[in-house]
Amino acid sequence: MRAAKRTAQATQESLHRIFTIAEAPDSTLGRIEQEMSQNLAGFLGNHIVATKNALSDIEQDFINAQIPEQPEFVSDHMQHLLDKLVAQSVHTSSASFIGHMTSALPSFILPLSKLMIGLNQNLVKVETSKAFTPLERQVLGMMHNLVYQQQDEFYQAWMHSAQHSLGAFCSGGTVANITALWVARNKLLRPDGDFKGVARSGLYAALQHYGYKGLAILVSERGHYSLKKSADILGIGQDSVIAIATDENNKIDCQQLKAKCEQLAKENIKVLAIVGVAGTTETGNIDPLDKMAAIAEQYQCHFHVDAAWGGATLLSNKYRSLLKGIEGADSVTIDAHKQMYVPMGAGLVIFKDPESVAAIEHHAEYILRKGSKDLGSHTLEGSRPGMAMLVYSSLHIISRPGYEMLINQGIEKAQYFADLINQHEDFELITKPELCLLTYRYAPKAVQELLARSDEKTQAELNLTLGKLTKFIQKRQREDGRSFVSRTRIEVARYGGEKIIVFRVVLANPLTSQAILQDILHEQTQLAQESENFLPQLLEAAKA
Repeated sequence: MRAAKRTAQATQESLHRIFTIAEAPDSTLGRIEQEMSQNLAGFLGNHIVATKNALSDIEQDFINAQIPEQPEFVSDHMQHLLDKLVAQSVHTSSASFIGHMTSALPSFILPLSKLMIGLNQNLVKVETSKAFTPLERQVLGMMHNLVYQQQDEFYQAWMHSAQHSLGAFCSGGTVANITALWVARNKLLRPDGDFKGVARSGLYAALQHYGYKGLAILVSERGHYSLKKSADILGIGQDSVIAIATDENNKIDCQQLKAKCEQLAKENIKVLAIVGVAGTTETGNIDPLDKMAAIAEQYQCHFHVDAAWGGATLLSNKYRSLLKGIEGADSVTIDAHKQMYVPMGAGLVIFKDPESVAAIEHHAEYILRKGSKDLGSHTLEGSRPGMAMLVYSSLHIISRPGYEMLINQGIEKAQYFADLINQHEDFELITKPELCLLTYRYAPKAVQELLARSDEKTQAELNLTLGKLTKFIQKRQREDGRSFVSRTRIEVARYGGEKIIVFRVVLANPLTSQAILQDILHEQTQLAQESENFLPQLLEAAKA
């Protein structure tokens, strides 16, 4: 006979218990907590199951919009989460999940995160964060030092100054980029005489006062979509984010960049910022930052480097030179939740000049008072958690040499995978890895040979079919759940700049082995054979 489901009641006693007394060690929640603490990777591997449930099916588990009138026991609810949420989540820490930036986390992150959440500090103000405020300022100083390498005296003078800030912590690269361009806009259109500045008077009045027809942000065509969000929010307009062509290595063409600056100057459109990309999202390539810094200086505009992907490479003495010229940037975005192995929600922007943030300073009598060291006065976000603690701890526990090993291994693993692809006659390497990202596709040898001798029209037809095959393989691989690679569309110089669909991989997970990479190619080869339409069509074309 099935046991009756136990029921809970919302009473003063039960509510008090929730806030004061932990679940017993032998309860469902206690057992799960112990399993996670002892072996997080094993726990996730056991509970995240590879099923082919469609998102529409999963939505049925989360279809009720009514707030419950009766409480659940914590342990019962935890079992519900295991069955309905955890089981259908994405196993981002898996060594064979190589499609996106999320990776395995160090084992110490779980107990430290629990401590951080338990403290529940709010970094908007010293009164709600106390020691977390100087800790965050120190982390910003450490990251500033990583980029700009100033003398110790510089950091002693500026790191804890109430009127200054070396940067801002935020939830990710998007908010970091918005913050950098917000500072650039307010500095450019600053108060002048009777004009109160763009922050007070608005963009229309600012353009009238300074006599500009408009503002522009220049970035390569590989620039991140967050820049258009920034232009939208700042009132500049998405169309004012102007994409500059890239070369065959996905790096910005500096001659075209300079020509665009000249053209805009003649049209009386002021270049607000030039944005260099240090690790494009799609291919991991790095712009010639030193040349871009010189152009930005020539045209007297803000130079921002979006190093959300590649910024952590500075921790490697061996590969730091890939970001040559980043020290010429006025601001730099870095995401700690990418290659610094911190959980999602840890981005930051660094400013070369500690006085830059004065351009966006805000105060409120009840919370952000002038003269205080409240971090919220210089950040876009108000209330936010103490994620800087996890970066602080990681920098100390892993250390720079430890990070260097992780960075080097990721880059060299990508180089190994690229060699593996090149050696396989039925795969085509599309972009060579510069960091730990690369793109490729399945293309049988006979089809590659046909592409090499075909005209543009035939190439376009073949690439269209290869794109459909790539989508088929990627979708099936994702559904099968043994491994995962992502896909994207990029322009490829060898095909006349045509946009083609390709596999994209990120090899940052230190647990991803060479054997796993070999297995992924083998799996993709097998899946290609299961295509009933696209592969036979390609092979038939190759025979003809």
